[in-house]
Amino acid sequence: MLCVVALVALGPVLGLASWASAANYSPTPYQTGRVNSGTPNSTSVVRNAKTGAIVSYGDSAITYTAPSPALSELGKSLFLENCASCHGTQANGVPANGTSGAYPNLVGLGPATIDFWVESGRMPAADPRAVQANRRTPRLNQTQALAIAAWVNSLSPSYPDIPSPNLTSANVSEGAALFALNCAACHTIEGDGDALAYGTFAPSLRNIPAYQVVEAIRTGPANMPRFTGNLSDYQVADIVKYVTTEIQHPQNIGGFGLGGLGPVAEGFVGLLLGVGLLALVGFWVGERQ
Repeated sequence: MLCVVALVALGPVLGLASWASAANYSPTPYQTGRVNSGTPNSTSVVRNAKTGAIVSYGDSAITYTAPSPALSELGKSLFLENCASCHGTQANGVPANGTSGAYPNLVGLGPATIDFWVESGRMPAADPRAVQANRRTPRLNQTQALAIAAWVNSLSPSYPDIPSPNLTSANVSEGAALFALNCAACHTIEGDGDALAYGTFAPSLRNIPAYQVVEAIRTGPANMPRFTGNLSDYQVADIVKYVTTEIQHPQNIGGFGLGGLGPVAEGFVGLLLGVGLLALVGFWVGERQ
């Protein structure tokens, strides 16, 4: 995510009640004129033969699939049970007490945004007043998350849909360069995350599935910017491959990774052990004399 991811964007945020500060936030459609950047302006577009609705789109790097409309009724029930107390019964950010703008409006955000927040466990919020929602064990399973995404999207269809990255041909070296340019400033070059402003933070990119890294890049959750027209699907796949290999499974060819703490910490440990060892040798030699 990542950027991520990581992560980024408090642009289109899925129900972060903690975001009361974003009371005036109004979602904008996911638009980009660039080909293969997460919208149906892609190499491949598949439509329903009867309704003409877009079923999937994408290219050899990432395929985006719309959640099944058959899940909408289940999604509505789950939304009313788990989300409506903050986001309102119409997902428009107006709760039962009528406080307009108190919580983010989810209409028009697209399935990937809704799915990211629910499947990462950030929503339903553990503490609606928290400054930022933490990643945690999801309360709802994948099918339930997709069902909620399907119902919210039925209110005002938008994009991006749910991504499935194909990393077979992705380039780790290109991904590393793109990550350093677009993501490392917040997530650190090791992907461990870091503090931002006003009590917020860029989360760690460890143990995040590939499709959620794509969702984060394309939708911009929390403080993260939304990367649309500036990154193609092929570039996003390169970043995802770097995150899911080199960051999540570092090889540490040069020796102990020390948790990826960085050169300062590594130098301190080296100095401590090196000087300590020399001191012990010195004392031992002195004792022998």
